Amino acid sequence: MKVGVLSVQGAVSEHLDHLRLCSTEAVAVKDAQSLDEVSGLILPGGESTTIGKLIDIFGLADSIRQRTENGSLALFGTCAGMVLLANEITDGISNQPKLGLMDIVVKRNAFGRQRESFETELDFKTFKEPLTAVFIRAPIILNTGSGVEVLAHLPEGTVAARQGNLLATSFHPELTSDLRVHQFFVEMCREIG
Repeated sequence: MKVGVLSVQGAVSEHLDHLRLCSTEAVAVKDAQSLDEVSGLILPGGESTTIGKLIDIFGLADSIRQRTENGSLALFGTCAGMVLLANEITDGISNQPKLGLMDIVVKRNAFGRQRESFETELDFKTFKEPLTAVFIRAPIILNTGSGVEVLAHLPEGTVAARQGNLLATSFHPELTSDLRVHQFFVEMCREIG
């Protein structure tokens, strides 16, 4: 089984390293051919508008949507990746690029600018011990649909959620040594095959 990291912009190498540490074959995905090889795909943090435009330019958006909707691809969006997954973005630009696959309403940069970035201990629903979560210009989930499971939240709102083969986090699990979130996603990919 191979798990990919969308490699058009953003925190790519850190995700690839974490996947490898989870004993998973990790692939940088830049084109349709490499996308076809993976059971799961991480949409990394970065700039959501830029990433959204680039996946359209590289002709990946439709294939990602199709494979996710037919259940042959698991998707994990971190930070900007979570914004791309959302059905609705409250503060996006006109014609904000998005995949629109997850039944969530997201606010971009919900915690402020870069200087308001922070780390906190976070309870994650399926883990026995809290994890350290790194928030950098992070979005937040304001509302979730009935099929969305909330996995972690802060007083400001939901910061991790799952909907079937979709996983989204506001924070950057690739920026700590804790592999549990990546391992959780790898298990989701195994369910697909």
